[in-house]
Amino acid sequence: MPTPPPPSGQGARDGLAKGRRGRTRGQAMIPVRGVQGSRVAVLGLGRSGMSAARALRAGGAHVLAWDDNPAAREMAAEDGFEVADLTRQGAVEAVARLVVSPGIPHLYPAPNRVVAAALDAGIPVDNDVGLFFRSLATADWDGFDRPPRVIAVTGSNGKSTTAALIHHVLEEAGTPVQLAGNIGRGVLDIDPPGDGGVVVLELSSYQTELARALTPDVAVFTNLSPDHLDRHAGHGGYFAAKRRLFAEGGPDRAVVGVDEDEGLFLANQMAEGPGDDRVIRVSAGRKLDGPGWSVFARKGFLSEYRKARQIGSIDLRPIAGLPGAHNHQNACAAYAACRTLGLAPRVIARAFESFSGLPHRSQIVARAGGVTFVNDSKATNVDSARRALDAFPAVRWICGGLAKDGGLDALKPALHRVVKAYVIGREAAQFAMQLDRVETEVCTTMERAVARAAAEAEAGETVLLAPAAASFDQYDNFEMRGEDFIARVHEALGS
Repeated sequence: MPTPPPPSGQGARDGLAKGRRGRTRGQAMIPVRGVQGSRVAVLGLGRSGMSAARALRAGGAHVLAWDDNPAAREMAAEDGFEVADLTRQGAVEAVARLVVSPGIPHLYPAPNRVVAAALDAGIPVDNDVGLFFRSLATADWDGFDRPPRVIAVTGSNGKSTTAALIHHVLEEAGTPVQLAGNIGRGVLDIDPPGDGGVVVLELSSYQTELARALTPDVAVFTNLSPDHLDRHAGHGGYFAAKRRLFAEGGPDRAVVGVDEDEGLFLANQMAEGPGDDRVIRVSAGRKLDGPGWSVFARKGFLSEYRKARQIGSIDLRPIAGLPGAHNHQNACAAYAACRTLGLAPRVIARAFESFSGLPHRSQIVARAGGVTFVNDSKATNVDSARRALDAFPAVRWICGGLAKDGGLDALKPALHRVVKAYVIGREAAQFAMQLDRVETEVCTTMERAVARAAAEAEAGETVLLAPAAASFDQYDNFEMRGEDFIARVHEALGS
């Protein structure tokens, strides 16, 4: 992995509770390089902000910490950081660098006022991901037989499952591996990787768009569908944020989902020709058998082709932790990433069989009377909800919440699978009105939606929570929404 250049000169929602469970002083982490003796401001003190602050301190920086949330500021003070109001005029001009948590906007729909002040003063703005890539490689690597490698996964849907699946496969294969980023631990909160170690990162567009260094060895792009459009000023800006993972550092290998035009474009930009096997094309719907390297899934079977010849295959249908075509796409991307590290197809296949899936992502929580109850609370946008619906033939669908831009039109191809929709959220009635030709019931609360769906479901049907909306109108995050669904299912079943 190339060594990054040396430096030139939503806080609380990012996870205050997770931040409290972060590492304490003296524990292992990735110390930030090139900050010795400098004053660095950290804006947003959730999980990533606090881990960045600790890593900066470990690298010898004097950290000024700030969050709009008083509880977060108190936590930082208890950890020994100087709490400084960065909103005061001139406060940012006294620092060498501003490190911003992912939930804080730096450009669209409008820059946070602290970020705006830093931009105006010419103060470099970065995030924990940028600090990670500039600090990971050390002189110790010269003594390793195999230098550590980084696999970074981005995309709209499936990136958490793909990253977790890669981590699981490598772990099962006996490779020293750590999982971090938008899933698990903060990127700076991991142990420095040793000889032959691998770091798997899940990176959101919020993380890739601002990082000043992005140099993974293997970069993975799962797919693209409209999301976070206000944050990126539209679909093109959203894709541009994802594309930075490939354009900024030039990974040794690029695994690219090509089922959308953006993926096809990205694969074309990364490759020097059709036979360039530095790019592995991935599809969940069509055969890819050209002269290059490709992995695709059709009718539940994963196939690997290289130079127009099949060299590996896996039957994904019996793997309980990977249900549906959307998870088969995740499996293809994970398989391809693991193959770039030299793992044999049979090793990957064996590890797939023991993968149990992730909470809140196509998670089977109960079966009763021939009815399956599935928690896919992570389906926070229309495309991910459509993929969840496509995985089951007859669905009692629990949906609704804080609707995102773009409407529900993209769901139409999957709505024939819906027996009935049970709509939750503060704007449930408006959400229900967009579901043409689908029987709907406005339930508003999860308690009523689960009770009604469980009472009406028949053998062979699936009660599926796939909201197609954000959770913030009723819950702090999608995890809390999923946990409520699970609790209500057990309550309805008397279990």
